[in-house]
Amino acid sequence: MTATHIPIEHHPLRPFLPQGARLLMLGSFPPPRHRWCMDFFYPNRSNMMWEIYGEVFFGDSQRFVDVEHKTFRQAEIEALLVEKGIAIYDTATAVRRLSGNASDKDLEIVERTDVAALLAQLPLCHDIVCTGQKSFSVLTEDYGVPIPKMGQFNTFAIAGREVRLWRMPSSSRAYPMPLKEKAGFYAKMFSHIARIENFENQPSKL
Repeated sequence: MTATHIPIEHHPLRPFLPQGARLLMLGSFPPPRHRWCMDFFYPNRSNMMWEIYGEVFFGDSQRFVDVEHKTFRQAEIEALLVEKGIAIYDTATAVRRLSGNASDKDLEIVERTDVAALLAQLPLCHDIVCTGQKSFSVLTEDYGVPIPKMGQFNTFAIAGREVRLWRMPSSSRAYPMPLKEKAGFYAKMFSHIARIENFENQPSKL
């Protein structure tokens, strides 16, 4: 149900779209500002996303964690994403928080992201990864692509391009799966994409 008395929040970040990106990671929407520890995606210190990336690419879940300042190492994260060719944005550009928290289930999408427009800026991208039901909603409703099984993908067409839509476990600590197991799903995805696209001789290699 729409709660029209609740203010609309517009996305506070610009899409992160490195030149040559081959994977687009789509979340739902950033948490409330008071939960941020940095001005970038997945900014909640309790979220496991950047610990997952540290585990996958360096075998060290704390690689991007700045314990002293209770934040993440944003510059290092961005450098890794550019090196690996990973773009990031969310599936909503405007929302209402029906309960005032960061939970996806309490987000009402007011304005959807134009995913086709994002892909138009990423000519080499043929893979999209989502991590939760809310982040899948735009793609499933707008493009009719069914939600894949965990760790797998379904193929669909968008703006004349064939794209693989991947499903990964949520990086929220509320999602009941150990960090290393979550990282294992991501590692398999990156490895599979690398084989499909033959990234070995490309400057941006997953």
